[in-house]
Amino acid sequence: MRLTAHTDYALRILLHAALLADKDADGLLSIAEVAESHAISRNHAMKVVNLLANAGLLETVRGRSGGFRLGKPAQDIRLGDVVRLTEPCLSPADCTHCLLRQTCGLTAILNRAMGAFLDELDKQTLADAAAASRLPMLAL
Repeated sequence: MRLTAHTDYALRILLHAALLADKDADGLLSIAEVAESHAISRNHAMKVVNLLANAGLLETVRGRSGGFRLGKPAQDIRLGDVVRLTEPCLSPADCTHCLLRQTCGLTAILNRAMGAFLDELDKQTLADAAAASRLPMLAL
């Protein structure tokens, strides 16, 4: 399973926010800051932050000194939920036009594999990922 860039960006932005929250609970990140830090275009970063904010995973603050931060505690954000939110399709294969689709032995196997993948992500929280990570610029 390869995650889309959109999901990758969402996970990185959430992890960055979680690591900042560990250092400064009131600290805000800016779109420009995360875009530059993670080599993401500002446009993509803005789309991802907007989606995560609409889902309640990030809180945004408007204004000149605004930005965003985690919308709820990192231990309450399951990685499986983030992947389900951001992935456009979690079907492991496109069987729509397959000659074998009615009698294929792969479909059930691939669906079980996807289920196992999501089950593992559901066991892990953003706090788990943050505990195993650190950003170089936050280590100072």
